[in-house]
Order: sequence, then C-alpha cells, then structure tokens
Amino acid sequence: MSMKVAMLAPIAWRTPPRHYGPWESVVSLLTEGLVAQGLSVTLFATADSITAGELAAVCSKGYEEDNSIDAGVWSCMHISAIFERAEEFDLIHNHFDFRPLSYSRLVKTPVITTIHGFSSSKILPIYKKYNDNSYYISISDADRSKELTYARTIHHGIDLQQFHFNDSPEDYLLFFGRIHHDKGTAEAIKIAAATNSRLVIAGIIQDEDYYRSEVEPHIDNNRVQYIGSVGPEQRNRVLGNARALLHPINFDEPFGLSVIEAMACGTPVIAYSRGSMREIIADGETGYLVPASVEAAAEKIALLYKIVRRRCRDHIEERFTVSRMVTDYIDTYEGILSKGKA
Repeated sequence: MSMKVAMLAPIAWRTPPRHYGPWESVVSLLTEGLVAQGLSVTLFATADSITAGELAAVCSKGYEEDNSIDAGVWSCMHISAIFERAEEFDLIHNHFDFRPLSYSRLVKTPVITTIHGFSSSKILPIYKKYNDNSYYISISDADRSKELTYARTIHHGIDLQQFHFNDSPEDYLLFFGRIHHDKGTAEAIKIAAATNSRLVIAGIIQDEDYYRSEVEPHIDNNRVQYIGSVGPEQRNRVLGNARALLHPINFDEPFGLSVIEAMACGTPVIAYSRGSMREIIADGETGYLVPASVEAAAEKIALLYKIVRRRCRDHIEERFTVSRMVTDYIDTYEGILSKGKA
C-alpha cells in the first residue's frame, strides 16, 4: 500500500538530535526507515533537521538549543503548519505530545499519536477527550492508561549499525541519561561507592540544583567522572566499554532508550524494576531487575560475571531493531487506512 505520511516531530532539539533528544531520535529512525521502505514521508521538524524524506519547517532551531526561540509560540506555529496541509496526506503521525490532539477533529486525515510517556496525570483529560477519534500507540504496556483505548504497543527500535558489540569492557560502571532525580543519578553514585567501583556519568544536566547538591560534590575525576552529554560516536564507546549500565530510576519510566542501546553493545543493565523495565530487560540474562534500593542493586555487581554479553546483543537483535519498529508502524498505518475505506 502506497501512502503519504506527515510526521510531526518535537522541536526541542534537531531531528535527529546532535546529542540528547530521545523523542527526536525515535522520530528520525522511524522516518528514515519508512522512506527506505518506499513510503512518502514529510517530516515536520526544525529547519536544521536531516532527512531523506521531505522536510517541512517553520522553526529554525530547537528551542532547547536556542534560548531566543519561545517554545510556546513556535510550538503553535509548528503544529498548525502540519494541520493546515492535512488534506495532502493519508495520515498524520504525531510525536509532539498532547497539543496536536486539539486539531484532530478539524481535519479528515486520521491522526495517530505515539504517546512517549505522560509527564503528569493532569494531561490525561485531553487524551480522554480525543480518545474516540484518535489512534494511540503506547511505547510499552507498562505506560498504558486504563482510561484510554490503544491501537497497539510498539516498542522502540534502534539502528544496530550505530552500536558495536564489545566483549572486552573496561573496569567502570556507567550512568547514562539526563541528570535528574527521576533517573537516579545520585543512586548510581551510591551503588558504585558501595561496591568500590569507578563510575562514569554521561548526560545533560536537566536539574541544576540536583546536580549541584547530589552529584557535583562526588565528582573527583577518579572514582566518579562526569563527561557531559555525548554524541553518537562517543556514546557507542562509552556504552560498550562499561561493565554495566546502572539504571536506578525513581519513576515508572515509559521505555528507556539507553537501556537497549547498552545491551546492543553487549553491556548488561542493572535497573530498578519499575515501569517498562520488565518488558525490556531479561532478568538474569541481559542484566538484573532489582527492588528500588541501593543495596539490592549493589549486590548484583558481584554477579555480573554470570551475564553473557553476547546474549545482551542477541536480545536486542531479536526484539528491538529499527526494522521491527518500522514494520510494526507500517502494519498499524495500513490497518487504520483499511478501516477508513471499509
């Protein structure tokens, strides 16, 4: 089935992101995968974005990359741009959270929304309002709301060519993600200290106060090192060289790209068993799921020798590739369009 897809990316960062930008990363992988399968895709993203499809942009750069850009103003202009062209497309695929839903009843084009996570239960009313005319995709079964109807759960996939298998890691543990209480940076520091392990921290500082009080005092560039946000090449090396990724999250995480990226490099993950982690990590095979305690996570460091790193890579090849994600979305698109023609 040939189809024209309008892909609405967020505009916090470029698509694909230079460093951080998980939603933009997924949108880019999906867009390029769809184009490679012969679909006509117009990517609505920032003007500096890169795609093999057609790029449509009203915002010059991501508002997180240029503080002269007002996020509210340009978000409205960005969303309106795609809906003003709705009749040109067979479907609109929204990755820009809840605001685009308010346009969905004003156009005849089907709107599919990938819900990349709920920032708060306070946003559920708008999803409930448009539940009967929208198609919702959850990124994990754990992130589903009982108050909504979903077309499907589609786990994220990654481009395995960007992640090289490494069976000879160095002697450090890794925290990889935004520095924020939700992601458990402080807990990772405590886990490493409890096992007398070296810890490397990589990621953007999302909460400055948290960083200054809970993280920065421990950084000595010896036992604890902070290397900032890293791009694709350094990400591959840092993930692959780690003995394990520490993922002691303090919230029910909807997915967790760094988790599958680490395992793609052969690196096992020790994670608090919350949110989607049970769907992503094979406990005892590709890492360990533990109760939310520093002590429980620290106990698993001594058991890392039992994890076969090749099994971690195999797990991702079997379940979390970009090709699988693209196929799942194409099947979903075709199902939605077939309903409209019935």
